[in-house]
Amino acid sequence: MKVGVVSDIHGNRVALREVLADMPAVDQLVCAGDVVGYNPWHADCVDAMRGEPAGLPDGPWPTVPIATVMGNHDRAVAGETPFAFNGMAQAGVEHAKAQLDDEQLAWLADLPDERLLFEDRVKVVHGHPDDPDHYTYPGEFGPELLDGEALLIMGHTHHQHHEVYDEGIVCNPGSVGQPRDGNYRAAYAVVDLDERVVHEHRVDYDTTTVIDAVEDADLPQEIGFRLTQGR
Repeated sequence: MKVGVVSDIHGNRVALREVLADMPAVDQLVCAGDVVGYNPWHADCVDAMRGEPAGLPDGPWPTVPIATVMGNHDRAVAGETPFAFNGMAQAGVEHAKAQLDDEQLAWLADLPDERLLFEDRVKVVHGHPDDPDHYTYPGEFGPELLDGEALLIMGHTHHQHHEVYDEGIVCNPGSVGQPRDGNYRAAYAVVDLDERVVHEHRVDYDTTTVIDAVEDADLPQEIGFRLTQGR
């Protein structure tokens, strides 16, 4: 059983398309949250995760819904959140609220904080199993995060990392749309549950197109420029 894992797409349709084009054949694709925010293509990225590719530009878009959990940006766009946002993040939230239609907003609002998949072999959360808004950086990875599942998937930090323990695997696929681990390339992972192996992937994409789109959308320019530095 091979699971394709993405997270923190953050409205970056250009990066998402390249990730999907690069991804090898998998049995199922899952997303660890934050489909929206920052970059300007919130609606397209929501529709991609909904498996509704009509209207999207040519690409290997999913044609079935992707198992997705709610990230902090998703929650802020769909409703209320106690999470504190900086100016760039808040601008992305407001842009997404204005762009998404009622059906897309309802899809975001219905996302759960946690999913158990493959007969409970896989748990997907955004930040931490006990706190969806907690940044669980690689230094906090450990077998104590696992609760009987073979694979725990987390996002939120935008840092690609995984560890394999006797008890199971802890994996953050990194960010598709806004990496922050010093590598600008879009990140994703493929996990072979049977072999207990994680393959981390990075994909080049056209950051200039995103920078131009950020400017055209009157979003803070730093949102685009930081993409070139992976921060």
